[in-house]
Amino acid sequence: MKDYVIKATSGNGEIRAYVGNTREMVEQARINHNTTKVATAALGRTLTATSMMGLMMKNEKDELTVIIKGGGPIGTILATSDAKGMVRGYVQNPDVQVENYPNGKLNVAGAVGTDGYVQVIKDLGLKEPYIGSYPLVSGEIAEDFTHYFALSEQTPSVVSLGVLTRNMEVERKITKEDGSEEIVVCREFDVEQAGGFIVQLMPFASEETIATLENNIKDIPSVTTLLKAGNKPEDIVEMVLKDLEPKILDVCEVGFECNCSKERTGKVLQSIGETELQAIIDEDKKAEVTCHFCNNKYNFTEEELVELLNAIK
Repeated sequence: MKDYVIKATSGNGEIRAYVGNTREMVEQARINHNTTKVATAALGRTLTATSMMGLMMKNEKDELTVIIKGGGPIGTILATSDAKGMVRGYVQNPDVQVENYPNGKLNVAGAVGTDGYVQVIKDLGLKEPYIGSYPLVSGEIAEDFTHYFALSEQTPSVVSLGVLTRNMEVERKITKEDGSEEIVVCREFDVEQAGGFIVQLMPFASEETIATLENNIKDIPSVTTLLKAGNKPEDIVEMVLKDLEPKILDVCEVGFECNCSKERTGKVLQSIGETELQAIIDEDKKAEVTCHFCNNKYNFTEEELVELLNAIK
């Protein structure tokens, strides 16, 4: 099933909700960057939230970027989304390893750190982008987005994000030192479930509506628990907005999508200037450029580099 996010409101319009299943998105990010379990969880939560925040934008060409720096061993987490909820992103250290919590759950805060900030950059087609930067409160991602919405947009919000991984055994063919091949069984993992929701109160929400929402939210299981049990985003909307006459406004297909290309990469090479580009031609006779977002590699021959250079002279 393809990933999707549901946009919904309460019947009285006092609450808006975004609920999504993002397993394929997060699994694609894991494959692209070969992330560890904890890095997969941190990046996956960030991608899920960024996708839903992208869907909050009004204009087709609007773009949103989220940067999380918490001072932890994972380094920077960066994700960007368009207005359709299509995202791309990466973590600075995809190989990060930290000890799990005593209950066995992934210690995302230990990887992300708590001494830093979440920064949201909105490019709305204006002269200057909107930039909001606020301190991290937990490093667990969801709580940090809740804090961001409260401070930056003065919007009381409930944010729930989750990534559940599963171990699996796969057969791999390896080549030994003597040149012979051997089939070995390796223990690996993939993303079993991923998703989240953002529920926001409108400024005119009544005390009765707030109380009903709080009652619905207080004992709701984690998103991954709900998805693993077979619930769909539609079912989660019904749980979150129980007794509030939920109305589904739209169903938006989302996913991991990078807009890189050899042409775009060539323009990046041109942007370094004539002197630097000429030095690459003289010294290396070629160039290989890797996209941070999807890890695609673009190779340029000496002839192609000369063409790029001549185009900017």
